[in-house]
Amino acid sequence: MVAVAAPPTAASAAASASLREQYQALVLSLLDTNGAVPDTGALEIDGVAVNQLELLGVLNALSSREILTYETLVVEKWVLTAEGDEVADTGSHEARVFNAVPEGADGIDVAEVAKLVGPAAKFGQGAAFKAKWIGKNAAGKLVRLTSTITDQTQIDLKQIRATGAHQDDALLKALKKRQLINTQKQSTYKLAKGPKFTTEIVEEATDISQEMLASGEWKAATFKQYNFEAAGQMPTSGHLHPLLKVRDEFRQIFFEMGFSEMPTNKYVESSFWNFDALFQPQQHPARDAHDTFFLSEPATSNRFPKDYMERVKEVHTNGGYGSIGYGYDWKEEEAAKLVLRTHTTSISSNMLYQLAQQKEFKPVKWFSIDKVFRNETLDATHLAEFHQIEGVVADRGLTLGDLMGVLHGFFKKLGIAKLRFKPAYNPYTEPSMEIFAWHDGLAKWVEIGNSGMFRPEMLRPMGLPEDVQVIAWGLSTERPTMIKYGLNNIRDLVGHKLDLDMVAKNPICRLDK
Repeated sequence: MVAVAAPPTAASAAASASLREQYQALVLSLLDTNGAVPDTGALEIDGVAVNQLELLGVLNALSSREILTYETLVVEKWVLTAEGDEVADTGSHEARVFNAVPEGADGIDVAEVAKLVGPAAKFGQGAAFKAKWIGKNAAGKLVRLTSTITDQTQIDLKQIRATGAHQDDALLKALKKRQLINTQKQSTYKLAKGPKFTTEIVEEATDISQEMLASGEWKAATFKQYNFEAAGQMPTSGHLHPLLKVRDEFRQIFFEMGFSEMPTNKYVESSFWNFDALFQPQQHPARDAHDTFFLSEPATSNRFPKDYMERVKEVHTNGGYGSIGYGYDWKEEEAAKLVLRTHTTSISSNMLYQLAQQKEFKPVKWFSIDKVFRNETLDATHLAEFHQIEGVVADRGLTLGDLMGVLHGFFKKLGIAKLRFKPAYNPYTEPSMEIFAWHDGLAKWVEIGNSGMFRPEMLRPMGLPEDVQVIAWGLSTERPTMIKYGLNNIRDLVGHKLDLDMVAKNPICRLDK
């Protein structure tokens, strides 16, 4: 390395200054004297090479004030590996083996050399044999074949360490194969004076203080330029849960399809809207305490239209609209029980009743995405509360074909093109279909939702015209979210086991539409 000494004034100032101040003084002195610095890689202070990364900070500060300009010079140099440094300091593997072999004809056992030299003995022994430094006597012991050696490998490595280069390309290739050296890109800088060059650096103010305004000092002050390209500090903030991200993506899909969102801010619902209005009998197993959460205080509510209630009671007890009903004694006190809603269809039933009360029927497309509650046994795929997605379309003359078409359009926007439908049973839809999609990863059809057409026993008591049909479908939010974010246990997504760091770092949800 070529040493460029700092002028006496810079050297005396560097004695008490910080490293950056030393670099600044050195650079400004050289520019003042020579007008330019061709390569900062040659700079030293007191025999120590200038740290180029530390120097870059100084150059950026001076460049921002137009005191100097600089260009980056990138050179590829040879550097020693950790093993190469060891060889340069203590000698090559073959030299260490030679030194372990004593003078004279008696020689030394190979195993003893391995103990003395260590892991380097195996390679060093072969290299020493090849260089004809050692051999074996009649007893099979290692003996010296020469009295002195020149450890050229150590000499070459010291040269490479000092200069970063060597004139023998074949040697460099061989040393790299031995993992003693490697290439490394190093950045140095070419410096020139800037339009505002000076050797006297005035401290710049970063802000105007109250004292500066009062004294008028701000008029003559030099202010530091703002770096508008600098990366700002990320403020602390909250983060959207993966479920909220997936929910928002589903909402956008519904909006693209022309749907309106139903109000879902009622976690507590009467059994009337949650079950009875859906033509679900009061003896249905889903209405038992082991499947549904019932409220204890208040336990009941009679907030449902009495005339509508009587029509619901009639269709449950005696039938109507082509149905024979269930033929049981329907009880108002059972319908009045308050529950944590078990599905968002309770919202749909209320909305459809309100639609039926309008003077003139108008087709609607609604959706809802919100929380529902079931008295489930907790495991890796089930929780007592989860989110349900529901789509509802009401119009004249709708058929099962319309339902299939809407489902194909909806799931296509989720990136699911292959669908199959399987007949199923639901108390409030007929016909009913389970929705299956082809899963390329599992190479099989998997169930992804449920669907159907609301029964006349549900719609006609509401007052909807006879030619109006309603199609609907639903699925959960948790399962697609678990698939999207690679989670196998739902308790890693919701609950006390949730990793808050995962919430902060999980990516934006983007469904393949």
